Amino acid sequence: MAALFPPAGVIVYSVGELTRAIKELLEDAHPSVWVQGEVSNLARPASGHLYLTLKDELAPLKTVIYRGVALRLRYDLRDGMQVVARGRIGVYEPRGEYQLLVEEIQPRGIGPLELAFRQLKERLSLLGHFEPARKRPLPRYPRRVCLVTSATGSAVRDLLEVLGRRWPALEVWVCPVRVQGDGAAGEIVSALGLIDRLAGEIDVIILARGGGSLEDLWPFNDEAVAHAVRRSRVPVVTGIGHEDDLTIADLVADVRALTPSEAAERVAPDRAEVAQTLEGLRGRLRFLLLRRLEESKARLEQLADRPCFRRPTERVRDGERRLDELGERLRRALERLVERGRQRLESAAGRLHGLSPLAVLARGYSLTRRLDDLSVVRRTEQLAEGDWIVTQVSGGRVVSRVEAITREGEGGS
Repeated sequence: MAALFPPAGVIVYSVGELTRAIKELLEDAHPSVWVQGEVSNLARPASGHLYLTLKDELAPLKTVIYRGVALRLRYDLRDGMQVVARGRIGVYEPRGEYQLLVEEIQPRGIGPLELAFRQLKERLSLLGHFEPARKRPLPRYPRRVCLVTSATGSAVRDLLEVLGRRWPALEVWVCPVRVQGDGAAGEIVSALGLIDRLAGEIDVIILARGGGSLEDLWPFNDEAVAHAVRRSRVPVVTGIGHEDDLTIADLVADVRALTPSEAAERVAPDRAEVAQTLEGLRGRLRFLLLRRLEESKARLEQLADRPCFRRPTERVRDGERRLDELGERLRRALERLVERGRQRLESAAGRLHGLSPLAVLARGYSLTRRLDDLSVVRRTEQLAEGDWIVTQVSGGRVVSRVEAITREGEGGS
C-alpha cells in the first residue's frame, strides 16, 4: 500500500501563508538592523519614494526609502556611493522578496551634510555661480546698507557698532530673519527678494550671522539661498560664522568676509582714514597751488622784462617806420607799373596808327564809295555813268558824279 503524501499530520502551507509566516519571522527577528553596501539601480518614481539595491561582493539587498525619509536627506544618493543604512527587514508579499525599509541612511567616510555641501557646490559651479568675472565691486562710499540677519543675535550688534564707528553718515536698514533652524532658508530668500525690489534704494546687502555648528549654519548652504544671492541686483557681502566656516552663500556672494565685523569693515570706509587722506590731499593741493603761483609769478616777471613791455611806444614807432617804408615801396611800384602801362599803350597806338586807313590816305591815297549804299568801289564794273560817289581823302570827303568810265586797255576821250 502506497504511503500518504504528504504524511498524515503534516501542515501544508499555501504559498501566501508561507510567505506571510516568513515575513512575520523576519520582521520580528530584525526590527532594526544596520547594513552597509554600495548603492546601485537607484530609481526615483513620481511618488517620491526611492528604490535601490545595496550590494557587496557576496549578495544584493533590495532597499526602499519611503518619501518621508527621502525628503529629510540633505544630499543626493547616487549609484556607486558607499552608504550605511539603518532600518527594518520587511517582506514584499506580492513578489515574495525581502527588503530593507530604510529609516536612516548616511554616506560612509563622510558626514551627510558635508556630502550635501560638496554636491551642491559641484552643481552650482557648473552653473557658473562662483565665477570671479560675475563678482561686482562694492561702492566706495555707500549711502545705505541693508543687514539680513537675526534681530537678536550678536552679529547685528557687531555690525551696527562697526558701521557706526567707521562711517556715521551711513544709513543702515535691518531686515530681520531667522538664521538657523527650519524655515530660516525661506526667510532669507524672501528677504533678498524684497531688497532686490528696492535695488535703487540699497547700495549693499550684508548677509551675516555669528558662529555655530555646521547644522546651525546650514540655511546658508541651501540651494534656494544660493540662487537668491546670485539673482540679487544689489552687491552681497557675507559674514557668516567664524574664520574657518565656509558656506555656499560665501562662495556665491560678491565679497566674502570671514566674520560679521569684517563684513562691516569691507563695506564702510574708515572715517579716520578718509580724514587722513583728505588732509593729505589738502596739503598736496596747497603745495601745488603755491608752486603754480610761483611759476606764474616768475613767468610774469619774465614777460614784464621784455622790451615790448618796458618800452611799449618803441614797438609802435617801429611799426610806423615799417609802414612808411612799405607805403613808399608801394608808391614806387605803382609808378613803375603805370609807366610800363603807358609805354605799352604808346607802342600799341603806334602800331595801330601804322595800320589805320587814315594813314594811307595821308600818303596820297583815297577811298571811293557809292553814295547810295556806301559800298567800297574796287572795280570799274561797280559804277555806271551818272552814279554818285563819295571819295574819302586825307582831310575830308568829295562827292562827285561819274561822267565817264575808262577801263584798263581802253583809250580815254
